[in-house]
Amino acid sequence: MYIAKQEGKNRSYIFDVERDVAVKHLNEELNRIAQALKNQEFVLFYQPKIDLRTSDVVGVEALIRWQHPEKGLLSPASFLPAVEHDILDIEIGKWVINTALKQLQTWQAAGHNIPMSVNISPMHLQHSVFVNDLKKKLSNYPQFKAESLEFEILESSALKDIELVSKVMKECEKLGVRFSIDDFGTGYSSLTYLKRLPAKYLKIDQSFVRDMLFDKDDTAIIQGIIELAKVFDLKVIAEGVETPLHGELLLSLGSYLAQGYGIAKPMPENEFLAWLVKWEHAPYLVDGSK
Repeated sequence: MYIAKQEGKNRSYIFDVERDVAVKHLNEELNRIAQALKNQEFVLFYQPKIDLRTSDVVGVEALIRWQHPEKGLLSPASFLPAVEHDILDIEIGKWVINTALKQLQTWQAAGHNIPMSVNISPMHLQHSVFVNDLKKKLSNYPQFKAESLEFEILESSALKDIELVSKVMKECEKLGVRFSIDDFGTGYSSLTYLKRLPAKYLKIDQSFVRDMLFDKDDTAIIQGIIELAKVFDLKVIAEGVETPLHGELLLSLGSYLAQGYGIAKPMPENEFLAWLVKWEHAPYLVDGSK
């Protein structure tokens, strides 16, 4: 009745029971996620990136997890879709950046100069005060080293408003923050668009890398992305490296930077530092597909 009145009166509105239930469920989920943010239930896990030629650790990707008091550790796929079109999306993004910067400062103070990448949602990246907020955050870290922070954006999201995204990326570059195009190859990018995005890296989607050992089409796609990256002077990072064979094939194709379960799974901060010491003494790829 109230919806009918709001839409101009003298009309009818059919009550949709299923939609009403879905809306109530979503609101409850959003309220719980907001409470989790307030209660500091979110944590960052870190997955290393290496240079396959030298075995050097060249960076880490920070990945959010929810340490739910009843359900245990939850992956982002179980809660981020709910906030995709809500202001919470931006609030969580701010928390991730703040936490990443604190961790960078802690590691740098301990002598670990490891660049860190974080995922940025389209809604957050295109928010009107994103760049100003980033400036304020970085001002709290006067020892911040240029190129130690990187934002990963999905190929598909970057292309929805190419003008705005390109402008934001250039402003962030002035602050010493780099960009990578994530899950490259899964969208419908134009070469013109790719040329206009001031990114430093292309991340090959793990679906291509994981199956490249037995799928010639995936291998051909990876070869094409590598050659494309050369044209635009971009570095390539291969996700989904699960076995030593993946690493060997990528090296033969000319792709050197990699991350995946064959190197290490995402880890909490204390486990990552222990892994780093072990890796530096004896670096080797394992079979992480099992």
